[in-house]
Amino acid sequence: MVMVVRASITEIRETRERRRRRVGAHSHIHGLGLDEKGRAKPVAAGLVGQVEAREAAGIIVQMVREGKMAGRGILLVGPPGTGKTALAIAIAKELGEDTPFVAMSGSEIYSSDMKKTEVLMQAIRKAIGVRIKERRLVYEGMVKEIKFAFARHPFNPYVKVPRGARLTLKTADDELTISVGEEIAVQLLQLRVRRGDVIWIDAETGAVHKVGRAREAGRKYDVDIYRLVELPSGPVKKEKEIVHTLTLHDLDMSAMAQRAALTALLGLELVEREIPAEVRKQVDQQVMKLVEEGRAELVPGVLFIDDVHMLDIEAFSFLSRAMESELAPILVLATNRGMTKIRGTDIEAPHGIPLDLLDRLLIIKMKPYTRDELREIIRIRADEEEIPLTEEALEVLTDIAEQRSLRYAIQLMEPARIIAEREGRRKVTAEDVKRAASYFVDVRESVEYIKKFEERLLR
Repeated sequence: MVMVVRASITEIRETRERRRRRVGAHSHIHGLGLDEKGRAKPVAAGLVGQVEAREAAGIIVQMVREGKMAGRGILLVGPPGTGKTALAIAIAKELGEDTPFVAMSGSEIYSSDMKKTEVLMQAIRKAIGVRIKERRLVYEGMVKEIKFAFARHPFNPYVKVPRGARLTLKTADDELTISVGEEIAVQLLQLRVRRGDVIWIDAETGAVHKVGRAREAGRKYDVDIYRLVELPSGPVKKEKEIVHTLTLHDLDMSAMAQRAALTALLGLELVEREIPAEVRKQVDQQVMKLVEEGRAELVPGVLFIDDVHMLDIEAFSFLSRAMESELAPILVLATNRGMTKIRGTDIEAPHGIPLDLLDRLLIIKMKPYTRDELREIIRIRADEEEIPLTEEALEVLTDIAEQRSLRYAIQLMEPARIIAEREGRRKVTAEDVKRAASYFVDVRESVEYIKKFEERLLR
């Protein structure tokens, strides 16, 4: 299990280092925007309006923290474009930065080679975090001096490769010079470690971690991507508590990888698209053992299923059972349907959800936004995407959001920015927005177009 955990930690760390910053549809959301009494501020944490829904979500968050959400879920009900996904993300953000958040659509379970229940089970496992605490022997401090030793490449005498390094690490209370081998030297070069950088080296694995640049060393450049950090205290060589947050699915996949490697060593072929129940059971047992020993803690994340009315009776039955499990995430469902048939049956039910599952859900209603709220949302999205709008352009976009849809108005901002730049303008004007709207129509205009040329279209 320890090998599984460490393999998962390494894989996730490499993935996060490769991941580039991207502005998403909800990247501006940082929480629910509530005050100390649980009252929603009109505009806060990237959210606008929906005061009652946000305050209700705040109560949900408190119930989760107090361990009172077992066997329950949340259902967000409202027309399209009322912020259901945004509220689900805000709940996860409010629970903590390392809280797992998994979003999926109800239709996704039908577009996979796996069984529907396996798709749902993997989503559930991805939404349950395991915060693992380790006491590791490390060398930590600010790099005071660093020198590399190079040797000729064995296959190319004109190329030199690192064969070791000698560096002096300093803390507020200690200073130590250490020698490291080839593998650690390569990491130091790859991370571009220089004098003044604060690093720590895992004494067991040799993994190098670059924390930032010490304030004591000052800025090397006027503009730099590294953050300034305080000089570490205590001895250079010490035990340090390292905290990693993985998900149960990460551990499942690592266990499967080890199983496949062992099978390959035996000369056998392992072909499994789904994770066997015994593998998950083994992972769960090991995780619970770590929790009991105080070396880990479970982090219930948020599993958000949009268009939940697309699920069928079998999927609903599976979710009902999963909610009662000891290892269950916070289930947040969303729908924009009223009375409709439960998929796979001839039974009509509210929101297309079986009544026995509805009884377990706390239902939050999402109301349409007012004009002022629409304007503020567009303003926030424009700031997030760095699209400068004139006041006239903002009003035109607000008109479009009010008369057509908020999503359509937000989608027009980037085309309008490109149009403005081609015309040599730094700010998007009302004319740019109108021109973009003439190029890209909304659903209503698209339907009218089809009706107009219905006889010429293929059937």
